[in-house]
Amino acid sequence: MEFFNALSDWLWTYIVITMLVGCALYFTWNLRAVQFTMLPLMLRNLFMPPSNSPSMGEDQDSPLLIEGEVSEKGAIGRKISSFQAFAISLSSRVGTGNLAGVASAIFVGGPGAVFWMWVMALLGAATAFMEATLAQLFKRKGKDSFFGGPAYYMKYGLRRPWMGILFALLIIYGFGLANQIVQSNTLCDAIGEAFKVPTEYVAIGLALMTLVIIFGGIHRIARFCAMVVPFMALGYILLAIYILVVNFTAIPAMLSLIVRSAFGWEQAAGGAVGVAIMQGVKRGLFSNEAGEGSAPNAAATASIPHPVYQGLLQSLGVFTDTLVICTCTAFIILMSGLYTGNDDGIILTAHAMDHHLGSFGAWFLTAAIFLFAYSTIIANYFYGETNVRYICNKEWAVNLFRCLSGVVVLMGGFMTLQQAWSIVDLAMALMTIINLIAVCLLSRYAFRLLQDFKEQRRNGTKEPRFNPDLFPDADLEGWR
Repeated sequence: MEFFNALSDWLWTYIVITMLVGCALYFTWNLRAVQFTMLPLMLRNLFMPPSNSPSMGEDQDSPLLIEGEVSEKGAIGRKISSFQAFAISLSSRVGTGNLAGVASAIFVGGPGAVFWMWVMALLGAATAFMEATLAQLFKRKGKDSFFGGPAYYMKYGLRRPWMGILFALLIIYGFGLANQIVQSNTLCDAIGEAFKVPTEYVAIGLALMTLVIIFGGIHRIARFCAMVVPFMALGYILLAIYILVVNFTAIPAMLSLIVRSAFGWEQAAGGAVGVAIMQGVKRGLFSNEAGEGSAPNAAATASIPHPVYQGLLQSLGVFTDTLVICTCTAFIILMSGLYTGNDDGIILTAHAMDHHLGSFGAWFLTAAIFLFAYSTIIANYFYGETNVRYICNKEWAVNLFRCLSGVVVLMGGFMTLQQAWSIVDLAMALMTIINLIAVCLLSRYAFRLLQDFKEQRRNGTKEPRFNPDLFPDADLEGWR
């Protein structure tokens, strides 16, 4: 653990933060701040139905079928809608990082960490646009759905298969293993505390529930996420709004505290600003995943007429995660005044909820943790499976990974949260470095796609459609 912590701290301090901020500014400038200027279009296209092209299957000329539609050959279509792909990626983003991660950032970095989480979300949304658009561009055709992600745009875009394999191994390690332990650990602790049940029993039940879902495949995952995520997020947001209304007079002082703390104006220690920035960026990335290379795996599955549509929706996902849900947790904690004590992580969030709502707060938080963490476990598994298929597209390999996922979820009930965080921070750093290098090298494709999208809209095209002939030399199997 000491080695993991030392290596992780060095990478974050000298490399990852510099790359995240630098790339986010570079993308924001070259995309003409697309995450702000096209926000209304993001919202309008959230529920866009699956596109009827490009096609998949034996007959290249036959359209890909809508979910449940039957072809002349008897095949049943299983297209992933834009909203379902958005829900899968949001399921991974919205997890214990929104509850325990925000609390840890405030505990270590002070209220100022919240400000830097906001800054990284506003800038990082441009990075999310880039990686999701590239994932759509270089997606591949599967048996019954599209698939893709950073490993695929490294192989087919950069033409560096070794880089794709390296990233695939890292995301399997980071999301298929390390991240799952954090989610499982937090969930087991919360349920065990609420119901006075040994965490070992909770871990066994959680592992079994996970196996039931993941053996059903991507479409069961998509349906599960599309049902759970909106309910999960909306309920938590409404609760935060209620707490804000009840404590309305305290809002100005709280916002002032966040800004003052962000720049160290209230801290005596010289390193206070650096700690706040570090924690804000670290936990912000863990929560919204912009630049980490995880969400593009879900973005690639959507059946849409133009890659830019999914890029816009993934930018919206960053805003939803950090500017809305993480902010809700931060406000609940800061308004309780308990962040100056000795509580950290989910315990701090639980005590803050109890302060505002009494026993109901504890019960609601337990339910929120279950929905947040469980949906994240399912979405993280999907990211792992996508990359297992990249390395070895055999059913035995996928089934082995499914069983291993159940074992890892089980392990979460037997580890400490500190051990899990150490492993996750290192995994996030390595994934982010490799992914951002690839996105920068392929950035010309995303810039050109956005230009084409805007040109079609200026010319009166209501629903721009992508023509793969725009990049005649690129390997765009998913669009041909």
